[in-house]
Amino acid sequence: MRASVVGGSLGGLYAALLLRDLGADVDIYERSPVELAQRGAGIGFLPESQRYLVERAGVALDEISVPTAYIRYLHRNAELLFEAPQAYRFSSWNTVYRCLLRRFPAANYHLGYEMTGWQSQDNGVALAFAGQAAQRADLVVMADGVASLARARLLPEVRSAYAGYVAWRGMVPEAQLDAAVCALFDNAITYFVYANSHILVYPIPGLDGSVLRGERLLNFVWYRNYLAGSDLDNLLTDNAGVRRDISLPPGVAAAHHVSELRAVAQSRLPVPMAQLVCAAEQPFLQVVYDIEVPKMAFGAICLVGDAAFVARPHAAAGTAKAAADAWALAAALERQSDVATALAQWQPGQLALGKQLLERTRAIGRRSQFDGTWTPGDPDLIFGLRGPGQ
Repeated sequence: MRASVVGGSLGGLYAALLLRDLGADVDIYERSPVELAQRGAGIGFLPESQRYLVERAGVALDEISVPTAYIRYLHRNAELLFEAPQAYRFSSWNTVYRCLLRRFPAANYHLGYEMTGWQSQDNGVALAFAGQAAQRADLVVMADGVASLARARLLPEVRSAYAGYVAWRGMVPEAQLDAAVCALFDNAITYFVYANSHILVYPIPGLDGSVLRGERLLNFVWYRNYLAGSDLDNLLTDNAGVRRDISLPPGVAAAHHVSELRAVAQSRLPVPMAQLVCAAEQPFLQVVYDIEVPKMAFGAICLVGDAAFVARPHAAAGTAKAAADAWALAAALERQSDVATALAQWQPGQLALGKQLLERTRAIGRRSQFDGTWTPGDPDLIFGLRGPGQ
C-alpha cells in the first residue's frame, strides 16, 4: 500500500510511523519549507502520546519528559492553597517532534509541499501540490492541523467556534530564575485561579531537550477572556499590522499587548507567577476554538488529529488524540486490507472519542472562564484523553 500523509507535525508523524510499521510505502508532505520548530511549547505527555516511542522505539521516558508528582494551587499571596499527589509527565513539542522525526526516513519527509487539492481515482487519490509534481496514493491521511485545508474542502459546513478566551503561553529557562521560584514550581503542576481566568505552570525539557534541573524550562499557560469582534481583532493584529486568525507565534505579538500582559500579571498573579510571565521574552498565544466534525473518513481519505476535532487544551489531550487516531487507523488497516472499508470501520470510534473530549473540555473551560466553579482538588479536572486520569 502506498500512503501519503499531508502534514508533518506530531499527528502526521505518528500516523506515518505506524503505517510504515505495517509495511506501507509512506511519504509525508509538509507545507513548511524548513523543519518545524517551537510549536506549542510544553505539552502534557499522556500515555497515548508516549506509546509509540516507548513500545516501538524503546525510548526511555525520563530522557524526553519531566515527571511531576503533585498538583498545587496557590493563594494570591503565593502561599500554598492546596496540594495533592498526582503523577503527570510533561514534555515539549520540539522534543517529541525531534524524537519521532529521527525514526522516519529523511528521504520520505518532504518539506515545501503545499497541498492545493486532490482528485479521487479508481486506483487511489492523486494529490496536487503548488510547484511540485502530483503524487498518487492508495491512502491519504490528512494531518494538516487546526487550519486544515482538507477539512475546509471535505466539510465546508464545519466552522470553528471561538470559546471566548485565548491561551497566552511562554517559556523561561530555569537558569534565569531565582532558585526559590524554581523550587516552588518543581515536581508539580501549579495553578492559580481567579475570577474568569486561570494560569498553570509546569517544567518541561530545555530547548536542547535536557531534562536536568537547572537546564529545563518553566512553561506557563494563562487563559484570558477577550470579547469576539474588535477586542479579539485588536489582540490578533501583530506587530506588523497583520490580523492573524489562529495564533500569534513567538515574537509577533504587538508590543502594547505584551506590556498589558505583564502589567496584569504583576497586579493579579502571585509574585512567582508574575515573575515568570514577565521573564518570558517572547510570549505567544493560541486562540481557543472548538471544531467538531460529523465525518472523518471519505473513501480513501481520512482526517486525523486537529484536522478533525479541535478540543480546548484543558485535558492536555490534543497530542494524545492525534496519536490515538493513528493507532486506531493502523489497527483497522491491519484487520482489513481494503482501505475504504478499513476507514469506514475506523471512523465511529474516533468520532465518539473526539466528541466526548470536546464536550469535556468545553465544560472545564466554562467552569474557569465564565462560571467560577473551578474547585481545587476536583477529580474531574485531572488530565486525560478518555476521561479524568484515563
